[in-house]
Amino acid sequence: MKESVSAAPRTVSHDLPVSAEFEEFMARDWAATPLPADIRLSAADVTPARRARLSARFPGERLIVPAGELRVRSNDCDHRFRPHSAYVWLTGLTGEEQAGHVLVLEPDGPHRHEAVLYVRPRSPRTDGGFYRDRRYGEFWVGRRHDLAEAERMTGIRCARLDTYGELPPGRDATADAGLASALSELRLVKDAWEVGQLQLAVDHTAAGFEDVVRALPRALAHPRGERWIEGVFGLRARAEGNGTGYETIVASGAHACVLHWIRNDGPLDERQLLLLDAGVETDSLYTADITRTLPLSGRFSPVQQQVYDLVLAAQDAGIAALRPGACFRDFHRAAMRVIAEGLAEWGVLKSPEGDLHRRYTLCSSGHMLGLDVHDCAQARAETYLDGVLEEGQVLTVEPGLYLQPDDETLPAELRGIGVRIEDDLVITAEGARLMSGALPRTPDAIESWMGGLIEG
Repeated sequence: MKESVSAAPRTVSHDLPVSAEFEEFMARDWAATPLPADIRLSAADVTPARRARLSARFPGERLIVPAGELRVRSNDCDHRFRPHSAYVWLTGLTGEEQAGHVLVLEPDGPHRHEAVLYVRPRSPRTDGGFYRDRRYGEFWVGRRHDLAEAERMTGIRCARLDTYGELPPGRDATADAGLASALSELRLVKDAWEVGQLQLAVDHTAAGFEDVVRALPRALAHPRGERWIEGVFGLRARAEGNGTGYETIVASGAHACVLHWIRNDGPLDERQLLLLDAGVETDSLYTADITRTLPLSGRFSPVQQQVYDLVLAAQDAGIAALRPGACFRDFHRAAMRVIAEGLAEWGVLKSPEGDLHRRYTLCSSGHMLGLDVHDCAQARAETYLDGVLEEGQVLTVEPGLYLQPDDETLPAELRGIGVRIEDDLVITAEGARLMSGALPRTPDAIESWMGGLIEG
């Protein structure tokens, strides 16, 4: 990274001062750079209805929804910025340039609000910030919209960010638990536009899984094959969308028994399984969340298939329990019943009754999906975990068995095997539609799919 001529540092500046002549020279002779007059976000047609639903819950109150702030990664380098999901849902704005921006819903009568978006507008090129400010200067991070362009793009009235501090206080979505819960609950049911974005994320993710299988021969030859796979999937995610929706899990062998294995620094062994949990996040910031457990040799061994078949049967039972009006927890209970019965048949458990099976499953079997991989997490239990499913909700079903390598309750041949199968589904009037059906789930289909991709 090059040093700036001058900057507004966070700590100590090592930049050389500039002359008045240079400052004057930098402030003139810049051409206008307007954006096309017809720019408009695809989400701009659906965000007014979302804001109206939020408005109805908080009549007469000022509501504040910040995009969030930049966070330091190392010294003077920030993490890449992603706006707060509630801000994205209400505005449709997704870019890194949104850091520091704020949406305010101003009371406009007893039963409605006016939305005002406080943004950092395009630099007038007269104050030096456009080339001195390392964090926000346009020569450092790219151009910004002017207020009129931002209004055309979003359909929301826009104001300068530096006037935001003059407002009276209100309910802040990042600090007010009631507002945060309401925003999560309003996002539980997806509109048709959101379902389309999630399907796009799923389709790109399926393509990424195909990329991974094609790359297995080279990954197997690399001393950190897990990381090779992570890079292959990450390329697809960045090429087709904003990136990955969460840290990719590439877990070979016993690493698959670590639920959130993101070190991804191990080698691949063709005698073992590979658990890949990955999702592409679209440019609109909706993410897929899919897991497949693949035999690195291209063929399941008998004991690997034994474990895989039990997890698949559990997932089938969980999917069969999805329908409008069913309790959210029903699909998890159905899946765990199959797991417990299978473990008892193997002799690992004396009985399928009780909760001892949780030693080998560890976590729940799914969650809501949307702008966040674990979506709507601030919703109250009675509307989510203890609620009922509704048409338009999108969720994952992902039972797993994690047979730890040092678990002496298991026969030796089962130790160190981890299997998870995760798919994304949308609740329909009839039950649920498998959005990730382009990826195979059964052992025979997986082996055929892998063979065709690697040989091709």
